[in-house]
Amino acid sequence: MHKYEIIIYWSQVDNAFIAEVPELAGCMADGKTTREALENVEIIISEWIETAKELGRPIPVPKGRMTYA
Repeated sequence: MHKYEIIIYWSQVDNAFIAEVPELAGCMADGKTTREALENVEIIISEWIETAKELGRPIPVPKGRMTYA
């Protein structure tokens, strides 16, 4: 599990829960439940970090705030 802050909210437009990672630009996932959105965003965080490494981009250090809100 990563230590980045995750914000989960309901999206009426998408008819799904959205999990966003504010510290990682564009990093988000969705799910039918909050648990599914959280599980999905953990995968996306790993992929975001892997891609950043491959491209030589900086990876922000987690600020250690809330695990999710």
